[in-house]
Amino acid sequence: MRALLTTTYESDFVSTEIEKPTPKQGEVLIKIHASGVNPIDNKVRIVGSPYASPVLPAVLGTDLAGVVEAVGKNVTDFKVGDEVYGLAGGVLGLQGTLAEYTAVDADLLAIKPKNLSMKEAAAVPLVLLTAWEGLIDRAKVKKGDQVLVHAGAGGVGHMVVQLARIFGADVYATVSPQKAAIVESYGATPIDYKTAKVEDYVKQFTGGKGFDIIYDTVGGQSLDDSFAAIRHYGQIASCYAFGTHVLATGSLRSASLHGVFVLHPMISGEGRKHHGDILKEAAKFIEEGKLKPLIDPRNFTLDAAMEAHKAVSDSSSVGKIVVDIV
Repeated sequence: MRALLTTTYESDFVSTEIEKPTPKQGEVLIKIHASGVNPIDNKVRIVGSPYASPVLPAVLGTDLAGVVEAVGKNVTDFKVGDEVYGLAGGVLGLQGTLAEYTAVDADLLAIKPKNLSMKEAAAVPLVLLTAWEGLIDRAKVKKGDQVLVHAGAGGVGHMVVQLARIFGADVYATVSPQKAAIVESYGATPIDYKTAKVEDYVKQFTGGKGFDIIYDTVGGQSLDDSFAAIRHYGQIASCYAFGTHVLATGSLRSASLHGVFVLHPMISGEGRKHHGDILKEAAKFIEEGKLKPLIDPRNFTLDAAMEAHKAVSDSSSVGKIVVDIV
């Protein structure tokens, strides 16, 4: 089968013929139709990641959508011909999705939403799972909560905004003026992160009390701002809490901080079934028209995968970047 290998960091992909994998017990063989590109994919390719990088040479790519071509022993949830999607590889010893086929732990997968194309479905898993873990599993969002999402038009952010609305929250999102219409279309109130001061929007939208839940998808100053914008006993989730921060402001508000590292189930094996279950639940929302992935309009093939990675790194994308394999 054809696959793109990363042989050294910061290098171009190398198109190579490698052996098609055979599914082991608990695995399914998938013919990959589309591979979603995430910032972590590009980070691994350029500089590596101490938490997730595979041993090179390796096939990168984390998200996929495709068709089950064979099933291993003890697989009961899927059959040959099923269309599936999932966060399925590209870290440590797991083959990635920039290839024609891959063998994947069936627990990581779910049936693809029927109303999404393969390209659209491949854009969903990592960002949806990251959003769900922080907002629903950890912060326990509920009807009536005031939720602030930093970078609400981004990959994870636009999923957090929509999920919060589905669960009945009143949602606000920091965005650039150029992307305000995106979050407004999801039912959120945009906040111009370039001009708005934290104390001003906290006063304007919460009466100075602070937000019940804040989801930070940016890190750095945005996480610091979250400590200042949270209410007493509020919940902060962050998928980018990798820097050094002074926690005093949040601690004095008795706020809880939840770190989200969505690759942990793939890397450790712990909680893989939960990821499959989340994707199954999310498929219902998608099929009901309540949840929609934002897709960058450009088309990338396997031959143009390097350009797809560059589109993620240069911040030129509006929506998720996806590589079409088929």
